[in-house]
Amino acid sequence: MRTRNAVIMVGSALALLLSQAVFAEEGFFSWLGSFSREKEIAPVTDATYNKECGSCHFPFQPGLLPEASWRKLLDAKALSDHFGDNAELDDQTRQKILDVLVADSADKSYRKRSRKIMKSLGEGDAPLRITEIPYIKAKHSEIPENLVKGNPKVKGLSFCNKCHQKAADGVYDDDTVRIPGKS
Repeated sequence: MRTRNAVIMVGSALALLLSQAVFAEEGFFSWLGSFSREKEIAPVTDATYNKECGSCHFPFQPGLLPEASWRKLLDAKALSDHFGDNAELDDQTRQKILDVLVADSADKSYRKRSRKIMKSLGEGDAPLRITEIPYIKAKHSEIPENLVKGNPKVKGLSFCNKCHQKAADGVYDDDTVRIPGKS
């Protein structure tokens, strides 16, 4: 009798979950999806980071590099010669940006692409350039150099948003790639 009652209760609960009311917008499957590992990189929403870093280059999402890389890049001394430019920040701004980057860094992210980035790195690797990550290199390995470095509309792989049309949203899938100047 107990088993029968348990089966009836589970069946009733399942029927309720699958009812039309559950399929409504913001329903069960939306809620369930919040627990899944999303494929793409979390977009950057911090205004300070977008303003300070985005004023010189594409504001790369934290999930593209591990924490150790962001710590090296945001070191006060390193910012004085940031790939040939002086990108010094006051200590308060630098710490705020570092906190944003570390909180969602690739090694802390549950997102699939960040996990793939981390899996491609060796133990303790902390690359300073996203283009040095084995996963990123492999994803771009079949693109002829003349379409990237030889293309004045792209210039190099570090200009993600030139080809990845939804890079600002953290979307780097093949479906959103449009290489400027490619016929």
